[in-house]
Order: sequence, then C-alpha cells, then structure tokens
Amino acid sequence: MLLDIDASTLHANLNARPFTIAHRLGQHPLFELPRLIDLACKLPESDVEFSSGNVPVELDPSRTPGTGLSIAETLRRIETCGAWMVLKFVERDPDYATLLNQCLDEVMRSSEAVAPGMKRRSGFIFVSSPRSVTPFHFDQEYNFLLQIRGQKTVHVFPPSIISEEEVEARFAVSHRNLRFQDSYQKTATTFDLQRGDGVHIPIAAPHWVQNGPGVSVSFSITFHTPASERRSALHRLNSHIRRIGITPVAVGSSDLRDGAKYLAFQGLRYAARPLKLLARSR
Repeated sequence: MLLDIDASTLHANLNARPFTIAHRLGQHPLFELPRLIDLACKLPESDVEFSSGNVPVELDPSRTPGTGLSIAETLRRIETCGAWMVLKFVERDPDYATLLNQCLDEVMRSSEAVAPGMKRRSGFIFVSSPRSVTPFHFDQEYNFLLQIRGQKTVHVFPPSIISEEEVEARFAVSHRNLRFQDSYQKTATTFDLQRGDGVHIPIAAPHWVQNGPGVSVSFSITFHTPASERRSALHRLNSHIRRIGITPVAVGSSDLRDGAKYLAFQGLRYAARPLKLLARSR
C-alpha cells in the first residue's frame, strides 16, 4: 500500500472539505532530481510550466516573472534560483503512469462509494525553490496533493468566498489564478505538509501555497468523474449565458434547472460534431 486513507473520513469529506492522508512515496526514485530532469526534457514544452517563485499571493498571469533559465537548468539550480515549476500530465511517461495508477487505484477503493466512475487520471509534479509561493487559484479536478520532499504550507479556502462569475470564468476560458483579498485569510484551513503527508483539495476550492526553507517536491494525483464533468460543463454553459447578458442560476441551486441545461449542453455538443467533421474534410 502506498497511501493511508481512512475510508470513513473520505466518505464524509470527499469534494466537500479538505482532509489529510499519509503516503509512502518519500524515498521513491521517480522523484529524485536527475529523474525529474529527464522527465521534464521528455515532456512537451507546453506541459512544463515554470516561473519565478518570488511572487505575491495574488498574481496577474500576464505579469508572471520568468527564471531566465532553461527547463533543465531551472531544475538543476532549484535550490538557489528561486523558481516554481510544474510538470503536467506525467502519465505520458510509462513509469509515472504506473505509479499514478497504483495510487489512484487505492483511492478508488474508497471513492467509488461516493464519487463513482473515476476517469481521466492525471499526475502533476511540483518542484519549487525554498520560500517560493504558488498564487491563489483553484483546480477543476479531484485532487490529492502528496508531499514528497521538503515542507510546504497549504491554505485551503471554502469555494463560497469567490463569486459564481469567477468560478464560471475559470471553468470556461480564464487562467486558474484568482483575485485575493486579505480578509479571505481568516476563512482558510491551513495544512503544514511534511514528507509523507498529503491533503485532499476539493474541486474549485481556492488555495495558495508557501514553501518552507528547503526545496519542495509534491505529487498531485487527480481524476474526474461523470459528476465532475457534468459540473464543469454547467459552469462553462453558465459562462456563455452570462456573456449574452443573462444572469444564470448558479450551478447546484436547482437540480431541475441543472438537468435541463446539461441536456441542452449535450445536444449542442452533439449537433456541432457534423460541422467539425465537415470543416476538417475541407
């Protein structure tokens, strides 16, 4: 077993509130720096995101400072270059795919009872310099963040602190970063993660991260379900409705309205397929 998950805790809290787990990946060879450099150089450049880690909690994506280094050099100098990096969709590499599936198979033994239909499994590895900051943002997947090396403090906030319009925009087209107000901080649940610790972060739960005094390596294991895909589609549809000047009913406030909108979304998607095929044939 790679993960220690209390099934009753997961059943009560999955995708509702953050909770901690433990894991046994702290000494795994796939997270040693030479192997991570090899992985980063093999991934498509679009799946390696890196920047300066010396940034504020609220960050305009268009003003994200770079490192001035290559991907490989940023990793080689991670202890001193003040960088933040994420390697995305690491399951492209067969070794990481095997590890990701081993971990998520263990999650699924408990999660299927409350969130059936695990699909679209993806892994993300975060490598960060001492004291670097991950700005305030949210993610669209079920997420278990596993601390492999170093220490970080994760501040997780209730989704209700941000507006429905912001949520819709992030699900539709906008960058993951969010606006932050100092008053939000009192609503945070804070987790001090050491090697071997992990935390579940619910879908659309805003959070920001502060690394400790050493290099940090974390492994984020994520997945979707039919329910999460439906929720994503509804937020995107609401964003489109809002853009034409209509204020939509918030997702989750009416099962009847959600069901009708989702059927409409599915119908529009299927109706668009022949047009896409026709365009490709020209």
